[in-house]
Amino acid sequence: MAKKSWIARDKKRRRLVKKYAEKRQMLKAAGDWEALQKLPRNSSAVRVRNRCRLTGRARGYMRAFGLSRIAFREMARSGIIPGIRKSSW
Repeated sequence: MAKKSWIARDKKRRRLVKKYAEKRQMLKAAGDWEALQKLPRNSSAVRVRNRCRLTGRARGYMRAFGLSRIAFREMARSGIIPGIRKSSW
């Protein structure tokens, strides 16, 4: 489980990215780099980190499911994720 502060920080960044997305796009199109620099640093989309929805783990993130590899494996083994089965050959 990730620290609660890391998860909260990432949620705050996602909120800021959504809030300033349209303004950032307009400033980039206009080429106004000075005004773009005055926006909050955390409003940039590259500062957002992909994290597991259940645990908040940042590494081993599976984008298609929004889960870390560990949480994905546990859910797949218990049959919670539809269409996923343990392979055998």
